[in-house]
Amino acid sequence: MKLVTTAIIGFFCWVLVLISSGYKYLLAAEKRPKLNVLFISVDDLRPELGCYGNTQIKSPHIDQLAHNGLTFNKAYCQLAICNPSRASVLTGLRPDSTKVFDLETHFREKVPNVVTLPQYFKQQGYFTASFSKVFHLRDEPSWSEPEWKAPAKPFNGYALPANVELNKQNGELFKNKVKNSKKYGPPTERADVPDEAFVDGATAQKAIETLRRVKDQPFFLAVGFYRPHLPFIAPQKYWDLYDPAKIQVPESFLPAEVPRETRDMINLGFGELRTYHNMPDTGKVTKEQAKELIHGYYASVSYVDAQVGKVLEELKRLGLEKNTVVVLWGDHGWKLGDYGAWSKRSTMEVDARVPLIMRMPGMKAKGKQSHSLVELVDLYPSLCEAAGLPLPTHVQGKSFTKMLNNPSLKTKAAAITQHDWPKHLMAYSMRTDRYRYTRWQQRKAPYEVVQVELYDHQHDPGEKRNVAASANYAEVLKKVELQYQKGQKAGFYF
Repeated sequence: MKLVTTAIIGFFCWVLVLISSGYKYLLAAEKRPKLNVLFISVDDLRPELGCYGNTQIKSPHIDQLAHNGLTFNKAYCQLAICNPSRASVLTGLRPDSTKVFDLETHFREKVPNVVTLPQYFKQQGYFTASFSKVFHLRDEPSWSEPEWKAPAKPFNGYALPANVELNKQNGELFKNKVKNSKKYGPPTERADVPDEAFVDGATAQKAIETLRRVKDQPFFLAVGFYRPHLPFIAPQKYWDLYDPAKIQVPESFLPAEVPRETRDMINLGFGELRTYHNMPDTGKVTKEQAKELIHGYYASVSYVDAQVGKVLEELKRLGLEKNTVVVLWGDHGWKLGDYGAWSKRSTMEVDARVPLIMRMPGMKAKGKQSHSLVELVDLYPSLCEAAGLPLPTHVQGKSFTKMLNNPSLKTKAAAITQHDWPKHLMAYSMRTDRYRYTRWQQRKAPYEVVQVELYDHQHDPGEKRNVAASANYAEVLKKVELQYQKGQKAGFYF
């Protein structure tokens, strides 16, 4: 009996210790400062950076962020167009839920009451602010103060007076529907001007000013850089980082075994490039034009890299590194001459894959790379978890925050990118560790499959050969189709 009584007393003492420990933990959590978030978006940025293995690109500041954070090598957007991609990231919903597939539709037309990522942080007591291009279309409820745009500096704001005038003239001609008119000025510009003469330099400066102003309160600052989106414009010193003679033009090719109709579907075109001055209305660009465009893209990347560096340096100077999560992401890829095309808007790897780097105080995987699949729709739950906030029930992604301590961890078996091109069809492209499986479906009859693509990244990382009709891949095709169908029924929550 005495033994039983002693055991019972011991048990209750153990429970009291646990309760006491939990109470102390809760008190410590209450006293623990909230983690800030610096949310950096870069428009049209391919994973073409030093930290992604590109030895030609000069990106020392983003590379340094990667050195102190985790680089995701298999990160994918949900739709390779600015507005749908950003709407998905910032609402935590896939495009089929936001119903945003173009540049004009605001997500609040379809999901008016959705709580966006910055809006949720705002509700949790954070100061939230946006600089330049974060949402594609403005969203007032998300921010503590009006979204900031660089005054008198549109996204295609040229520095050279001749180009400013040409852009204005072309815009008027295009507006008046003058035959063969162009919409914009030249697709590239180099000017011997300070960084702040262009919109991204002004954006970095405003972000720095705001960091100084809000440093003593929890914040979610979203800093959006326009370059390397067209036009490829940057101060001369960033052009000078590259030797034009060493710039390689990609081989122009089409996937040899993709039927003609599928080539049309995957949008191997020029997109908006044709609306720029001196760009051909039809046909290819010359090799000289191609090299100039690539040179301009590289210079734009280095220019933005320098602006990222300025913001990160100020964060460090203010002593905010120790309690700020930093995430840098690109909204989609871009065909820089790949497949003979100059645009985004497809489900191919070159458009779907994006750069994603995250740094968090106390993380164990500093300087590591993760080869596990993640999606941009995962950013919402990941940042909530990183900040210790409860997860809203509406989000459709999965947190990858635990990868910051264990980069080999796998949270999902596949990533989904979709695209409606032509408009009566919808493509759903499933990227697994090894394969890309794409099926084109009728939008009005979702289970009517028009075309299928299958690419084996182990043997064909450039996705040049569609092997869906190959007898050698018949069993693989069955397996990925089954995986896709199960994922589709679960809302692509793999």
